[in-house]
Amino acid sequence: MNSTIREILSKFGQLPVPIDTIADESDLYAAGLSSFASVQLMLGIEDAFDIEFPDNMLNRKSFASIKAIEETVKTILDGKEAA
Repeated sequence: MNSTIREILSKFGQLPVPIDTIADESDLYAAGLSSFASVQLMLGIEDAFDIEFPDNMLNRKSFASIKAIEETVKTILDGKEAA
């Protein structure tokens, strides 16, 4: 999952630094992630994992770091399996 998120972030994040230089816990907004890019990132993640972000997870915290994105996706997938 981490490598998929990194690949999507590399494609849609429009970050000014190479994705492999960003630690999982690094603040993506401090690294240059814009609001527009975060929307593109969200759409890419939804496509890749066949999920839909609920409104309560559409916030800066959910996309703050690679680790946060991974935890958010896992939460959504766990909820999907329970349904």
